[in-house]
Amino acid sequence: MAIDKKSTITIKDIAGELGISASTVSRALANSPLVKPETREAVQALAKKYNFQPNYTALSLRSNQTKTIGVIIPQIVHNFFSLVIRGIEDYSYSQGYSVIVSSSQEIYEREVMDSRTLLAGRVDGLLACISKETGNYDHLNEFVDRNIPLVLFDRAPEKVNATKVVIDDFQAAYLATSHLIEKECRKISYIGGPENLNIYKRRFEGFKAALKDQNVAFHPEIVVHCESEDFDECVDATAKVTGSTFDGLFATTDIMAIAAIKNIKKKGWKIPEDVAVIGFSNWPISSIYEPSVSTIDQPGYEMGRRSAQLLIEQIKDKENISIKKDILPVELIERESSKRA
Repeated sequence: MAIDKKSTITIKDIAGELGISASTVSRALANSPLVKPETREAVQALAKKYNFQPNYTALSLRSNQTKTIGVIIPQIVHNFFSLVIRGIEDYSYSQGYSVIVSSSQEIYEREVMDSRTLLAGRVDGLLACISKETGNYDHLNEFVDRNIPLVLFDRAPEKVNATKVVIDDFQAAYLATSHLIEKECRKISYIGGPENLNIYKRRFEGFKAALKDQNVAFHPEIVVHCESEDFDECVDATAKVTGSTFDGLFATTDIMAIAAIKNIKKKGWKIPEDVAVIGFSNWPISSIYEPSVSTIDQPGYEMGRRSAQLLIEQIKDKENISIKKDILPVELIERESSKRA
């Protein structure tokens, strides 16, 4: 039976034209594995032909899925997290899932509120990166307790029993510090992020381990921990280390590296001749700043894509969720700030 394009198309109309049941059409539109692939393709092709938009609320009630995943990030206006979101969206949309993104703005209470809103909205799963204030994880453990798929990325607390997608922050910092030592730096400053966050703890440990392993002295007087990634605050914080002399500097973000370079220039020191500098994350500004900033390339897009992939795998097989820890590789990019002859 051909469908009259002038009328409002229903699931029953599609079922009638294909000679199948309405329930089969509903399952096919929800990408149910219970429907044969050729039938799913035929249903979806016909729906596209007639520009049919299914009632996802009704479908979700039947399938117990909303085809929506939630994402909580600390900041939206942040190059790394922008790349993460792109990776999440590209993979999720390719699998037929919608994405709801919320930003905690680095505020714990807001993170809790966002998680509860997403939970009440019946998202099929959650991707989350905690705020710098977060020290209690009850709101995340609620997803685990309810068997709602959860994947943590980047800032991924070990105390939550969920799949994690991260980099090896210890090894990345070790690599960056070793690079400065290879450039004959022997008194190296460290500019880190909030000490309560595990990623910065691990980077600080990697920094100190590289110094120790290569017999380079650790100087606590040229170590600064910034509580914010705000550029002006980083400038103020890094100004503290330029009261001493040093010949190398490792900053745990590119913004911190550039803030330090600004203060180093004020002192009249030359980069990289007097001080070699390396940052972390590979923000676009690091390649266009003068001098261009050596950095550790943190794979934001790949982290987002892989996190979404693991989450959707869990959503599709909730009865057999296995906890994984994916560690993505990083790359050192040498630029002018550390390129000594």
